Amino acid sequence: MTDVRRPQRADARRNFDALLVAARESFAVNGTDASLEDIARRAGVGIGTLYRNFPTRQDLVEAVYVEEVSQLGEVAKAVADLPPWEALAAWLDRFVGYVATKRAVVEALNRESEIFRSCRVLIYDAGAPIFLRAQEAGEVRDDASFDDLVRMVSGLSSAAFVDTEQRDRVLGFALSGLRVRA
Repeated sequence: MTDVRRPQRADARRNFDALLVAARESFAVNGTDASLEDIARRAGVGIGTLYRNFPTRQDLVEAVYVEEVSQLGEVAKAVADLPPWEALAAWLDRFVGYVATKRAVVEALNRESEIFRSCRVLIYDAGAPIFLRAQEAGEVRDDASFDDLVRMVSGLSSAAFVDTEQRDRVLGFALSGLRVRA
């Protein structure tokens, strides 16, 4: 999806992954204008290693975003064998983390770009089957759609909360309105 590719050598891959983690954390705190030198330092690498992997700031921002979306797909696979509601709740837990990263990098992303559109498709491809399985199992209201859920969770996750416990509690209130009770 991006021009940036994960290196093949194990040591280079570790550096690449460490840069993504450091960038995600730094962007969450400081926005996408975060110091690239600070990101390299957090990752335990030199600035040259950062630029070798991510020639531009935009490359780094896009790579962080694409990595977050890829993780949503991995979580979807990992939870596939859980009971329907548990699978949906587990996937949504990771989706909340994605929303936080998206909020941090969205100003640097072109919403009309192919990357942005492709990532949206990947998110829906990962989450919609989990949602539909929960709905078909009678766990989720029939009048709800996956798009409704994405918008609800995105909106709630982007609000300012006192702490993660409050965020999780408020999200729980919203999800209980989505769930069918026997």
